[in-house]
Amino acid sequence: MPHTVDYIVVGAGSAGCVLANRLSENGKYSVCLLEAGPPDRNPWIHIPIGYGKTMFHKKLNWGFYTDPDANMMGRKIYWPRGKTLGGSSSINGLIYIRGQKQDYDRWVRQGNPGWGWEDCLPYFRKLENNDLGAGPTRGTAGPLNATSIKTRHPLVEALIQSGASMGLRKLRDFNTGDQEGVGYYQLTTRKGRRCSTAVAYLNPARGRPNLRIETNAQAMAVLMQGTRACGIRYKKNGTEHTLSANREVILSAGAIQSPQLLQLSGIGPSGLLGKFGIPVVKDLDGVGKNLQDHLQIRLIYEVTQPITTNDQLRTLWGKSKIGLQWLLFRGGPLAIGINQGALFCRALPQESATPDIQFHFGTLSADMAGGAVHDFSGCTYSICQLRPESRGEINIKSADPFEAPSMQPNYLSTDLDRRTAVAGVKYARRLAAAAPMNRLMKREFRPGTAVQTDDEILQFCRENGATIFHPSGTAKMGPAGDPGSVVDGRLKVHGIQGLRVVDASIMPTLVSGNTNVPVVMIAERAADFILEDARHPAH
Repeated sequence: MPHTVDYIVVGAGSAGCVLANRLSENGKYSVCLLEAGPPDRNPWIHIPIGYGKTMFHKKLNWGFYTDPDANMMGRKIYWPRGKTLGGSSSINGLIYIRGQKQDYDRWVRQGNPGWGWEDCLPYFRKLENNDLGAGPTRGTAGPLNATSIKTRHPLVEALIQSGASMGLRKLRDFNTGDQEGVGYYQLTTRKGRRCSTAVAYLNPARGRPNLRIETNAQAMAVLMQGTRACGIRYKKNGTEHTLSANREVILSAGAIQSPQLLQLSGIGPSGLLGKFGIPVVKDLDGVGKNLQDHLQIRLIYEVTQPITTNDQLRTLWGKSKIGLQWLLFRGGPLAIGINQGALFCRALPQESATPDIQFHFGTLSADMAGGAVHDFSGCTYSICQLRPESRGEINIKSADPFEAPSMQPNYLSTDLDRRTAVAGVKYARRLAAAAPMNRLMKREFRPGTAVQTDDEILQFCRENGATIFHPSGTAKMGPAGDPGSVVDGRLKVHGIQGLRVVDASIMPTLVSGNTNVPVVMIAERAADFILEDARHPAH
């Protein structure tokens, strides 16, 4: 097996699979994709509702925990991340969301020209195959499916009607840049199966002689020659290997492990690196800083009728029925997943010109996302603040690449974030009390009617809030003059040759919604940058 390739891509997740496809597409360049986890052969990966089975899977999930968070009653928060081909796109909730137009225009105002909504829109259209048909903002020829939910559910129908009664538009398409409204989500599914980036991008490229895919291969450090990245040291099957890159090393290991790899390789805050005896290659204080995540607050209601997924999963007959629906027709609940209802609104309308809250409405209920369902008919109003001000950080805890880094999210550490969380819970309660939803709500199971004052609601959020799985921002894109930035507008690491970061960590600020599709867009753009730079090295 060759020890040198043109491009090394570290991490076969939402970004890495895209890069592996695009960089090997023209046949000119050799590419090696390194993935720490196994191939994506587990059947639960491919059944849309199966992420309940992969949420705690020891081999398919990194199963991280944050440090104790003082703002969250000292709790360690579970952070699942995908560890297989497709990365987190193989274990996520399949929600197809781009975010708001203003998210990307904000990136431009933060010193990143060329990253506005109009700049990114052609790439959003390029990546997608949308069953709503072509349009000014939609694409139909891309690898990643955006599939509408065809089967109507009485709970979601009631949610839509109640949302409309509160002044929200009914929407079919939440991805035009203007997402305020209520409706059904589109999903990354194809013919009733999960359409991960491994399925969409990697499978079509697998036969190429210039693409090498290494699974169970965990990167340990970027190899450096002075300030040039020249390869990767990694471990596979208990043996250490080195692989050289003629052109570039691209880190697509995600917002936790890309900054970890940078720090292990001597690129990061010099004080932190010195603590562990790591020689400083480039003192970049922003590596690991600027961590942002969406905090999920889940309200659970008991439902008056046995129409929930709880009811279907509680009996052998119910399980058999939905299993057969999927096996025979690729339909039914297994083909959809849990969160069907979409709602974007302004919980603080006097302060937000655009939606500041997102709802994932689920037709089941459990003590935690991915947990065993309750023994009653239940539904979940999951809310999250779209643009949190709270910032945390990721830092290595030692020079050992196999030790998980310190993860400090600092949830609810600003006044705005606390007020938005409380306002979001109040909005969810108003929604549940509005007709016709109120006729289907038997009782508020959690937090329960005893929780009423703002202080009590905030305490509930602190005691029960958890990630909605969108850590971002830890290798921030920005101009060289910004002391917190890590990569430039072409995603090259400042002061280092031959090294880029391409994943959610480059987001200067978190997008207003789920991060999978924006990361695919970022990777599509990055692939063009990399190929342009190969043709014109002066870039």
